[in-house]
Formats: sequence, structure tokens, C-alpha cells
Amino acid sequence: MKIIIAGAGEVGFHLAKLLSYESQEITLIDTSKDSLIYADEHLDIKTIKGDATSISILREARIELAALFIAVTSSETTNITASVLAKQLGAQRTIARISNTEFLEQKEVIGFSQFGIDELISPEALAASEIELLLNQYGFNDTYEFEGGALKMLGLRLSRTATFVGKTVREAAELFPEVHFIPIAIQRYGTQYTIIPRGDTQFKEGDKVVFVTSKGGDEELFELSARVKVDMKNVMILGGSKIGFKTARDLCQNKFNVKIVEHKKTVAMDLADNLPNALVIYGDGRNVEILEEENISDMDAFISVTGNSETNIMSCLLAKSKGVKKTIALVENMDYYQLSHSIGIDTLINKKLLAANNIFRYIRKGEVVAMTKLTNMNAELLEFVVKPKSKITNKIIKDLNFPRSAILGGVIRDGVGVVPKGSFKIEVGDRVVVCCLPRSISEVEAFFS
Repeated sequence: MKIIIAGAGEVGFHLAKLLSYESQEITLIDTSKDSLIYADEHLDIKTIKGDATSISILREARIELAALFIAVTSSETTNITASVLAKQLGAQRTIARISNTEFLEQKEVIGFSQFGIDELISPEALAASEIELLLNQYGFNDTYEFEGGALKMLGLRLSRTATFVGKTVREAAELFPEVHFIPIAIQRYGTQYTIIPRGDTQFKEGDKVVFVTSKGGDEELFELSARVKVDMKNVMILGGSKIGFKTARDLCQNKFNVKIVEHKKTVAMDLADNLPNALVIYGDGRNVEILEEENISDMDAFISVTGNSETNIMSCLLAKSKGVKKTIALVENMDYYQLSHSIGIDTLINKKLLAANNIFRYIRKGEVVAMTKLTNMNAELLEFVVKPKSKITNKIIKDLNFPRSAILGGVIRDGVGVVPKGSFKIEVGDRVVVCCLPRSISEVEAFFS
């Protein structure tokens, strides 16, 4: 598949890097020579220096052959213009990165597809949605919803008191036959090695385990993992960025008590005008005294989304030391992202990775309708729609010769999520969630193509 990416910044480079691993034919366009040199030296892709809104540059990139054009420059206007031009010049599908979330909210009214833009992606909106989902699933470090929550992905680290520690997957299934969840990936404590669990895989203390759950499965996981569920109500947000604003606005609408701390006076005043239901505090959130004055120890969650990764990490560590139950930090540096649990923060969010995950599903074969890469794990979670001619259609799960490095985690049928057993029969129209290691992706896709 020929893919053209406009913008060699952090999002564009990271996307090009991920796509190049997939052996796609990638062309990267940017006005910065330095960014292109770095990409050229580190990735097996073609680079073109120039403006993505230039018709001659797009033609040089052979836009007429592109199956996908992705505009992710830092300029919203450039992305929209380039996508419209790309479509007119022959690109099959276009995706534009935007920062104005109003465009997303009014997408159907405006009808962007009429202008030639098939999809709009907002890393800021994705980050805000991820934060809200994490707060609604307190106790879990990773979350992802399929079809409005019909199935959920939930990740947690097993404590010594978790009921299934020391048991194999098969033994746990025999002890709890009626549970509504299934383990789909395990990372052993202190390692970077990802295991796709089988029946004889043993749960161990300190394991990071990712589960797929159907309705009620999250409650069962709480009970069996010996965790106490606490309602999230009082939230403090550090940073009045676009992510901070959208997160505060959405949480206020969902009846959270929100305090937002911003050190720039003009930004703080704008926040106060636009967030009547939030308490806006003008001050430096890195100052311990200010946070203590605002009763940080009474907060259920602390979210740091300033433009500085180090500030976000350090302020979350401070919040944790004051007894805050849930901490979430926005990080731009991918090296920090790999350190999530070892540095004591519940969840690190990287908007580049969120945007890349969102865009990734457009380059998958078969009827992939959603996907996410598991945080700090070398595995992907894919959702397929079963077609009449798919290899998997009308097959019983236990009869499938599914690769050992992949697992079928859940099925959504008629809007209802099911954690299937071996005797379950896959039917046309089913939405099937699969977790697999990168090496088996093409083999898994063949079942659904």
C-alpha cells in the first residue's frame, strides 16, 4: 500500500516509523530539511522536501497512486488544504490532523467528506477521551472500549492478594467458570517480554495482565484482584492546554468536581470564562505550597497535561506522595513512556501513540474497524468484522488453527459483547476482537480477509 504522510514532526515521524515496520511504501513530506534528514537516516522511507499544499510536490510524491494520504503537520489549515488537494489529485482516502475539536463535534453538519477529507484526527481530543475513560475505570491502568463498551480492554498489575495469583489460566477458568473476562496478554514483572496466555500459563505476582471483559467483567476483576473500588469525584488538572480544557469541560459535564491549575494569567482567565463549573486556580502547579493550599490530598485523581513531560511526571509523583489514588501524566518523550509503572505513576499518556493507533486501522487488511497497541507491550488489539467469505465464518473457535501468538478475546454480536469459549461459533457480521504479537498479524488478517 502506498501511503503519503505530510508532516515529519513527532506525530508524523512516529507514524512513519510504525508504518515502515509494516513494509508499507511510505513517502514523507515536510518543509524542514533537518526533520527529513533524521527520518531518512532512521527509516526505510522516501522523503520529499516541500510544502504539502503544493500541487507540484504532491504530484512528485505520485499522489495519484496513494491509497492513503495523512496530513499531520502542526498547522491545521495546512492539513485540511493538503487533504482536499490530495483527494482531488487521486488519493483514495485522506486523513487530516486537527486541533479545533469543534470540527469533530460538527463533523456531520459540515460534511468534510464532501470537500475530500474522509477522516479527522485530533490527538488532543483522543487524549482527553482516554483520560475520561481511565477515570471511569478507576483501578485499571489501561483501558479501551469496543462498540461503546460492549467489550472493554482493561489492564492491571497483579498484587500478592489477587485470587488467581499462582494459578494457571485453565485452573482459574475452572474455579471461576461464570466470569465475564479473559486474559489476552501478560508481561512478567521486570521484563519487556509479552506473553499471549494459553491454558498452562501461570499468573504471577507483579504480572501486568490485560483482559477483555464483557458486561460485568470489570466488577468481577475488581473483586478477584483484591482491589477496592473508589468513586472518582474530585479531580485536579495541572495545565490549561487544549487537552486540559477539553478534559475539564467533559469531566464537568459528567458531574466531576474539577480544579484546574494554570500558571499563565491570560489562559487562566479564559479558562474561568469558558469553564463555569470548574474552579480555576491561577498559580504555578509545580509549587508544593499551592497544591497543598488547594487540598491536593483530598483529590481522587491528579492529571498533569502541561507542555513539559518532566513537569507532568514530577507533579504526578508529588501528588502520589500526598495520597492521591490515581495519577495520569501526559508525556511526549517515548523513552519516558516505557517507564510507566517503574516510576510510580499509574498511567502515562502519549498523544502521538493515540493518534497513530487511531490511524493504523486504515492500513490493515480485512475488515479492521478498531485497533490499539497495548501500552508498553509488544502486542496489538484488533477488531474485525466477519464477512461472508472470511475463512473464520461459521467456524467453531476450538477448530480454528489460530496462531499460538494470537488469541481471540471477545465477540460482539447484535451489539452485545461475549467472552467466547471453545465451542462458540463465529457468524457473518460478528465483530471479533483479537490480540496478537506483531509477527502473527498477517496470519490473523488472513482469517478475516
